[in-house]
Amino acid sequence: MDVILLERVESLGVIGDVVKVKNGFARNYLLPQGKALLATDTNRKRFERERAAIEARNEKARAAAVGEAQGLEGASYVLIRQAGETGQLYGSVSARDIATAAAAAGHPIERRHVLLNNPIKALGMHDVQVRLHPEVTIKVQVNVARSPDEAERQARGENVIETALAAGRAQADEQAQELAAAAAEASAERGPAED
Repeated sequence: MDVILLERVESLGVIGDVVKVKNGFARNYLLPQGKALLATDTNRKRFERERAAIEARNEKARAAAVGEAQGLEGASYVLIRQAGETGQLYGSVSARDIATAAAAAGHPIERRHVLLNNPIKALGMHDVQVRLHPEVTIKVQVNVARSPDEAERQARGENVIETALAAGRAQADEQAQELAAAAAEASAERGPAED
């Protein structure tokens, strides 16, 4: 199905391009959301008549998105989640969670603007892209931690999982040395073994 794009669409084209797309994509996404028109002769003439208004509306929306992006660029949001010792989350962090955290911080963004290929399933600092307009994309940071203290440590650059694992290894080594010393002491108290 041929359509005329009314706004820039990722990997398809820009305003005014006539592109061939699958019928379902056009019927279920592009046409209902007002991102395209069917490429009929009537719609082509209509588009050419309204082209200046469409481009002006797009430029106005883009300018508003750029203004909003200046306040959001580089923002960091802390999400507290339960996780195992290796840093794997018991659940996951989705686009909805990130949008909710941004709204709570005074940056209302819509869930559909958060670009996550896969949900976040591990503790740590994660860069997430937010597309405020088809031509304006920014990065925000999501700090997924088990506690506010852990979130602060991660924000300073500490790898809390490695730190916890290193502390666990050090404690295990210390316990092994104590057991070896106790065994050597017990062996010395018993005296030499008789055959």
